[in-house]
Amino acid sequence: MNLRSLKVFVLVMEEGTLARAAAAMHLSQSAASRLLQLLEDEFDISLFKRDKKRLVPTAEAERFYQEALRILSQIEALPEFARQIQSEVPEPFRIIAQSRIVNGLVLPAIAALEDRIKDQPIKLEIHRRRDLGRRMMNDRFDVGISALPLPIDRPEPIRLGSAPLKIAISKEHPLAGRSVLRPRDIVDVPYIALDDTTVIRSIVDQELTAMGVQLDVAHEVSLGSAAYRLVQRGLGFTFADPVALDPELEPQVRLIDWEPHMEIEFGFFAPNRDSKPELTAAFESALRQVFAERCAAV
Repeated sequence: MNLRSLKVFVLVMEEGTLARAAAAMHLSQSAASRLLQLLEDEFDISLFKRDKKRLVPTAEAERFYQEALRILSQIEALPEFARQIQSEVPEPFRIIAQSRIVNGLVLPAIAALEDRIKDQPIKLEIHRRRDLGRRMMNDRFDVGISALPLPIDRPEPIRLGSAPLKIAISKEHPLAGRSVLRPRDIVDVPYIALDDTTVIRSIVDQELTAMGVQLDVAHEVSLGSAAYRLVQRGLGFTFADPVALDPELEPQVRLIDWEPHMEIEFGFFAPNRDSKPELTAAFESALRQVFAERCAAV
């Protein structure tokens, strides 16, 4: 099997176009196309439908993608694994996490773990949710934390809990003194929306559509942390949950209850629980404690 062909396929699935996949691998578009054709010929499978200049994934491609991710992730992990077995340094406790919950949830949980188990090395990888798929297909981690649903079908998550979605608005805004906000209250306030790849945007759009409410998007960003900082600067409001809001922004940003009630769920997954049971249990306990504190604090 040609690994470069496999990587071209994965990049096309992730980037959306052959041109971007080719650029990521520093290949010409024709060379990337030939590698993709080699993969289809080798396995006698049709991975994409050609629609003018677009490549539309087939159902077979969607299934093939997850196994391709697993293979590439395992290969990419080999150099680190080799270093570990040659080193006398204790193996780190490996955590992968969605970027939006790192400051509010993951880092405080790591600090709590350090209080319970001393001198334990930690390796933390931070990814946007849509980029977690590749890392989750690789068993070279101990615990992963993300909003639910996960971007792939497996591993099966362990539910951490649900957090209410609220309105995040500057404490200097005239509406900051309200205890509850409804759609009619914010129609004239600029809406800073997360993009449509995010779980929050999906939840909000679905609820607003069901209500027959439309909020005009003034600004759109792909990261919650960016949205919160625009809110901090008084550029409008966004939807946020108490788990994701950066603790350092709390003096400047107020979270206000939203009606109708909406929630976002969080979970974690531990594929190697049996290999490090004490560490995994201690970190799970720390996660649950921090999660409960964050939800109760706002």
